[in-house]
Amino acid sequence: MAQTVAGAGGRGDLPPEVLQRAAATFGLLASTVRLQIVWILAEGEADVGSLAERTGGTLQTISQHLAKLKLAGLVQSRREGRRQVYLVDDPGLVAVVRQMVGSLYDQQLYDQQRYDQRAESDRRAVPGQARGAGA
Repeated sequence: MAQTVAGAGGRGDLPPEVLQRAAATFGLLASTVRLQIVWILAEGEADVGSLAERTGGTLQTISQHLAKLKLAGLVQSRREGRRQVYLVDDPGLVAVVRQMVGSLYDQQLYDQQRYDQRAESDRRAVPGQARGAGA
């Protein structure tokens, strides 16, 4: 039975083909719009119109991004009446995207809280400055 990298605790050398595929996948997700599409599809299925509305992109732009994601196997589609519905069917991809984006979002919130606390501390330390004294 072959042992997976995850099953091996992430240790060991990887074949170059696996690393190339991983780099290509991360390369596709390096586009803000494509990352946002995968983030939205991680929540559930959506059609092009819904994705365009949520991302602020045009139908044409979103369709082009979806075509690239679909060609790479990151997104699947199915016909639902006259609509084409897109979905992410890879729990591993969903987990990676949620982990990375969620972690960065949490860090941004933490940094903003620290900045706000420092700014409040600075305002208290210098009386009158918050009201523009001396200007």
